[in-house]
Amino acid sequence: MEIIQREFVYIWYYFTVQFEQIFVWWILGMAIGSAVSVFAKDAIHQIFRSLQDKEIGVLGIVAASALGIASPLCMYGTIPIAASFSRSGMKDDWLAAFMMSSILLNPQLIIYSAALGQIVLTVRVISCFLCGIAAGLLIRFVYGGRPFFCFDGFDEPKSRDTDPNLLLRYLKNLWRNMKATGIYFLFGILLSALFQRYVPANVMTALFGGNEALGVLMAATIGVPLYACGGGTIPLLQQWLLDGMSVGSAASFMLTGPSTKITNLGALKIVLGLRHFLLYIVFVMVFAFLTGLAVNGISIGFSL
Repeated sequence: MEIIQREFVYIWYYFTVQFEQIFVWWILGMAIGSAVSVFAKDAIHQIFRSLQDKEIGVLGIVAASALGIASPLCMYGTIPIAASFSRSGMKDDWLAAFMMSSILLNPQLIIYSAALGQIVLTVRVISCFLCGIAAGLLIRFVYGGRPFFCFDGFDEPKSRDTDPNLLLRYLKNLWRNMKATGIYFLFGILLSALFQRYVPANVMTALFGGNEALGVLMAATIGVPLYACGGGTIPLLQQWLLDGMSVGSAASFMLTGPSTKITNLGALKIVLGLRHFLLYIVFVMVFAFLTGLAVNGISIGFSL
């Protein structure tokens, strides 16, 4: 009994220390994410629609990837919106860039990721932005004018932010956000506390540290089963980075995690079909692996 109590004290200590470090970023992410969702979401999507009639070529893919990051919707919200874009004549390469970057990142997750430090935050934003562009370019030049998506049966979702009182509308959205992510946030901190207590730092360094290709590949691979919620993985990543995980491995994890989250895969399988779905998985894994290697290579260059 005494051993159990002692272990509980250790785990509680690690839990509270990390909670204090990350809690402010979680709250800030909730506040800003809800503000974007309530007050800026429609404007972001309208900007995307307004680009549709402009002859800007590849630049449209770049803009689409940026607007996908700015959009606060999850994948199940993004697909119906993308379906409405498609029905109005939006090109598949633009839609691919918008959807890819929207899967990977949103304003709320950007704020969460600030807890990982400026370098990791910058790597995450740039890599997600480039991943969206890469997806759009592949659709543009490999598939040309052939259709890639099938949005049959997807209707644009009805907004839940309808309260005429702006403050109440915002507070309701904030509460929904907190309920949706709070349990994952706390579970992520608990997992991080257990890692701190029972997994030696040298083990994490051996697995994901340095600049070895194997570490990047392993990080990309474990991102598939471990990722459940963006906020929930921040405590784990923070601890892994402290224990010796390379920034390249972290970048690889942050790309494969959200893009292979089970709820996202379920929605994507419907709009892609089996063949395109498998191509999507291959693209994500290859891009994450190459990005991790590139980030670690740049890190070596700066350290020399």
